[in-house]
Amino acid sequence: MEGSDGTWIEACKSGQRAAFEPLVRRYGPRAYRFALALVRDAEEAKDLSQEAFIRAYVSMHRFDSERPFYPWFLTILRNVCLSHLRRRRVKVDLEQIPELEDRRELSPDVKVRVEQALMSLSTHDREILELKAFQDLSYREISELLEIPRGTVMSRLYHARRRFKDAMT
Repeated sequence: MEGSDGTWIEACKSGQRAAFEPLVRRYGPRAYRFALALVRDAEEAKDLSQEAFIRAYVSMHRFDSERPFYPWFLTILRNVCLSHLRRRRVKVDLEQIPELEDRRELSPDVKVRVEQALMSLSTHDREILELKAFQDLSYREISELLEIPRGTVMSRLYHARRRFKDAMT
């Protein structure tokens, strides 16, 4: 896949539908992992990330090409996932949690404990941990995505890490 995001975005804005595909290929796996961290269901995560890509494509004309694509897209994905969770309003059984392969080379028993600890956290705690630890976003990017001050990001992250640590013990 050659070309920068800007090249593909400008092509999309000029009506070239096929130009969106490289963006989906580039960001699809990260989008899926983020959705999975929030909704905790593999099929729903796949569907929601696809829905977010469709919404992003339809809204591409509103995208500011001077800004990075992924944080803008992540805002759309986050809103799609949170809307879905509000509609669903059910608890996921811990046995239904898919084992995530990207949890940093952990042993199987530790992966299970990590997943259980994550599942015991609120959606907001899981979200901020996912954004920082697994999506590798900066405090500034998280601040912009969640539309909260940088200090609030730091505070929420601190408390989410503490609750995660408590859940692991």
